[in-house]
Amino acid sequence: MEFTMGLSEGVAWPWPIAVYLFLAGISGGSLVVALAIRFFKGQTATTPLYKAASLISFVTIALGMLCLVLDLTNPLFFWRILVFYNFTSVMSIGVIALCVYIPLTAVLCLYAFEDEIKIIPALNFLLPIITMLKPVRKPCEVTALILAAAVCAYTGFLISALIRFPLINTAVLPALFIASGVSAGAAASKMLSVFLFKEDMHSSELKILHGAEWPIMIAEILFICMIAMSLATGNAGAQSAFAAFTSGVWANLFWIGVVGVGFLGPILLNFATGKTFSHSAKAFYLSGVCAISGMMCLRLFILYAGQTYAI
Repeated sequence: MEFTMGLSEGVAWPWPIAVYLFLAGISGGSLVVALAIRFFKGQTATTPLYKAASLISFVTIALGMLCLVLDLTNPLFFWRILVFYNFTSVMSIGVIALCVYIPLTAVLCLYAFEDEIKIIPALNFLLPIITMLKPVRKPCEVTALILAAAVCAYTGFLISALIRFPLINTAVLPALFIASGVSAGAAASKMLSVFLFKEDMHSSELKILHGAEWPIMIAEILFICMIAMSLATGNAGAQSAFAAFTSGVWANLFWIGVVGVGFLGPILLNFATGKTFSHSAKAFYLSGVCAISGMMCLRLFILYAGQTYAI
């Protein structure tokens, strides 16, 4: 399948694709932040953040793949993309990465929830599998970290191959998807680790994540500005696509959803609560919801505004 030429002739990607982009970004981003902190701090124990990220990564990528399968014209024939490969196709390379990444997220869940599995008799059959996998835990985690970043970037590479759509056809898109995925994945992992796994909001891990939020947000803003400027200063088709930022329903989504909720929301919460921000549970959760909502709005804007303004 010649992916670039095939889709350049015009294809409408519906909402399940946007949901997949959102879920895949959270899946990869959550693992990136948790494993990066684990390696940076030299951790060997299973922390609440590790548990949260492992669970989020597996559930979201599984749901994301379900969206992709249901969006196929013939969902029951999804297995064909797992058998037939074109190694010059971005899609085929991504499928190979996902075929390794998805089982790895399940393996990380086994590592993370070994203690919980021990106390549930019905799941005890998994214990021998966990024991067998323990010697390769570090290689599995290193591979998962690499593939998690690749999954975040892959969707950006995939749709940036659509040469008919100036807003989408940019080399900056994979970097933007990595940054936004890490931002939303970190927010989701933080909230789940505190809510479900009783992580202390003042723990050293969450302080690291809170400190990293601002550089990541700045990177996101920079990448978006690069895309906007390249359109505004490009050819006639690119300048026409720049209208996505200035008029119409997608401009409203961008300025209200991406900028207002995703960027200004966490910033205003931080300044409004001042020194009490890290001590405010409501601000903590609301900031995370803003980051995740902004990421979903960004995926919707890129996908739909990108398809609306074609050349």
